[in-house]
Amino acid sequence: MRPRLSLDQYVNGILSGDHLLLSRAITLVESRRADDQRLAQDVLKAILPKTGHSVRIGITGVPGVGKSTFIEAFGTYLTTLGHRLAILTVDPTSQRSGGSLLGDKTRMETLSMNPNAYVRPSPAGNSLGGVTHHTRETMLLCEAAGFDVLLVETVGVGQSETVVYDMVDFFLLLMLAGAGDELQGMKRGIMELADTLVITKADGTNQTAANRARVEYQNALHLFPPTGTGWFPPVLTCSALTNTGITDVWSSIQTHQQLTSQNGYRNRRRQNQQLAWFRSLLRQQLEQRFYAQPYLRSQLEVLEEQVQKGDLLPVTAVQTLLSLAPDSR
Repeated sequence: MRPRLSLDQYVNGILSGDHLLLSRAITLVESRRADDQRLAQDVLKAILPKTGHSVRIGITGVPGVGKSTFIEAFGTYLTTLGHRLAILTVDPTSQRSGGSLLGDKTRMETLSMNPNAYVRPSPAGNSLGGVTHHTRETMLLCEAAGFDVLLVETVGVGQSETVVYDMVDFFLLLMLAGAGDELQGMKRGIMELADTLVITKADGTNQTAANRARVEYQNALHLFPPTGTGWFPPVLTCSALTNTGITDVWSSIQTHQQLTSQNGYRNRRRQNQQLAWFRSLLRQQLEQRFYAQPYLRSQLEVLEEQVQKGDLLPVTAVQTLLSLAPDSR
């Protein structure tokens, strides 16, 4: 067993950009042990003044769109520009075994070997939104370690995954062409949140279909209400295979960040995200404390059995359980 590190060792290691210490700090944040959580919060408080300077980018897309391949090409391009890049990937967790594949490092071989890039895969577990419960803390640790661009790759695409929007400055949606009726299959909600749409795999025989899909999506976006930010989301095409269109994606992000920084929207967005983070943690803690009560746990099993058999309505069961809580007595 490795010796436990002190607060100063964690903080100094992170601020010096030590990847190993950064990884250990993230593991500490993800730990469920009470003593680890106390130390993790002390570490986060100490490094907080060194955070907030990065561009935070969320990346999501339909299954098979090639998120990891795109990130490999996009990330490599950013490092050639002199940026230090942290990629936080979230692997799906098996609903049966609880295990996760954690295969993103093997899918990003070039970035994994790049000294100016840091790839951190984490199991999604049962967290809503395709990101782990501690993704926000991990982002702060990476910023303190000197990474000026953060990419958060989510599990897939769906209504619940819009949670990632509440932790990034820029929301990038990757789409496929020629995969059926895309406009019907894509949920409107996630398209409304996207700051830029990118049609991937725009190469070879698929290039014509990609250009056609770009026009269709651009026309569809005109039907959505204005964002109120002064920014109209563009639709781009790219190919990670030929590295075409990658520079356009970064140019779009830079233009968006310049605009939203000047009009104050970027700062307001981050302030709202802090509030959303607080409320999310509050709900999580309240739920944990509620179920931690021994007399509630025992009664819960009885009520669940009655509901399952159809002997008790769910609404009545919930009211009964809430009436047992300390503040309801």
